[in-house]
Amino acid sequence: MSLRERKKERTRVELQRHALRLFRDQGYAETTVDDIAAAAEVSRSTFFRYFGTKEDVLLFDNVDPVIFRMMAAVPEGVPLLQAVRGVLRDSFAALDDEARDIEEIRMELARTPAVAAILRERNAFGIEQYTGMIASATGREADDPDVLLFSAILMGARHAARARIDAGHAKSHVDELDAMLERLTAGVPLAAEPVRGRDGGRAASFSRPGPRDGRTG
Repeated sequence: MSLRERKKERTRVELQRHALRLFRDQGYAETTVDDIAAAAEVSRSTFFRYFGTKEDVLLFDNVDPVIFRMMAAVPEGVPLLQAVRGVLRDSFAALDDEARDIEEIRMELARTPAVAAILRERNAFGIEQYTGMIASATGREADDPDVLLFSAILMGARHAARARIDAGHAKSHVDELDAMLERLTAGVPLAAEPVRGRDGGRAASFSRPGPRDGRTG
């Protein structure tokens, strides 16, 4: 990378770092492009040379390109869940401290109502984020039911990790996500767990509806 390219990359990182921290500290809606530019000590026009909109700062991802590149390099024969866990760990480990901090803040912001609404509208963090990668890794189509289900499980694991952090049970999104994926190595948790009732241990009764008013037809 040339000196000019390194300077451009440094400016983009600084813009995103300041923007995300402003979004976190004072709110997404309350933060303007001028606020971001001032915090990064650049002009408004400089901001728009790197990001088309304020939303684009949220959507720019340092990790996904690394994940996709590493996943494509996984040797044949490695079990899929093992491969995904290894790639997620290694991709975050490949980031420097600043990039890792930026990604943690992005994950934190994704749980706030204002930012979550934007991400849903732009279909960011959607299932398509995973289906292409999983389809390529398994030699299946992206709309294969098992590809869709596995991709949805990955999304669920990420949401579960975030919920644990929000509840104060964990600190690092990366570590907690890996812990959630590790739980899946024994199968889907609770899938075979018997349902237990809450009223003195008696399970709720489920019965088929019978005929009404004595009529059977």
